[in-house]
Amino acid sequence: MSYIDAAILGILQGLTEFFPISSSGHLVLVQSLLGVKVAGVSFELLVHLGSLAAVLIYFRVRIVELVRAVFDRTMVPQRKVIAFLVIGTIPAGVVGVLLDDFFERAFSNPTMTSYMLLVTGLILLSTRFVRSREGEVTLTGSIVMGLGQALAIFPGISRSGSTIAAGMLCGIKPTEAAEFSFLLAVPAIGGAVVLKAGDLAEIGSELMGPYLAGVLLSFIFSLAAVHLLLKIVRRGRFQYFAYYCFAAGLVGLYLFS
Repeated sequence: MSYIDAAILGILQGLTEFFPISSSGHLVLVQSLLGVKVAGVSFELLVHLGSLAAVLIYFRVRIVELVRAVFDRTMVPQRKVIAFLVIGTIPAGVVGVLLDDFFERAFSNPTMTSYMLLVTGLILLSTRFVRSREGEVTLTGSIVMGLGQALAIFPGISRSGSTIAAGMLCGIKPTEAAEFSFLLAVPAIGGAVVLKAGDLAEIGSELMGPYLAGVLLSFIFSLAAVHLLLKIVRRGRFQYFAYYCFAAGLVGLYLFS
């Protein structure tokens, strides 16, 4: 992998991780277009670490508050959020462990990824039909959003798209659903890195430079994407991303099927 390839993929990861258009799906399709062959999922994990760092910095006040709540029993609302985050993380953790090999093979299948982008478009479009969206995150909402995150292990299914849409369909206020989705990314990405730490240890020294460049660009563009998506959600334009996913999926099917 060259520095140019790593830069393109890092920027792509940053822009698409939090925009509801599937970062993993775009990485699969663009790697296929560029002819880049990356063994395992080490590069994907590293650029996801860049996105994780962006969330930690953007929501640093909120995250510090949640960490304090672990040791302070009087912070009841914050402790409830922590419980919901744990519950919402379980489905993806279980699916990731049980079907690890299947999902790793899926990362080399651009045709299936293209179909999954079409599914993401349908998920996003479904939010147009939600009427009441002023509620807070509840136990039921956290479970449904967690199931949405588990579905997003398929490359082409957007993690942010499926979780935010799931929250909105449960009646959760869009901005609340978006923030909870971003916070869910912390244990999801962290857990994936721990699960695949062995792959990261096997990265050759010749790839360290390009990989680190990809991580840095992923971080910068992820930070920008979080800020922009929250503005888009507040303006009620979340579902517009569906049309992009339909277009990307159809282009992918034309090129790879």
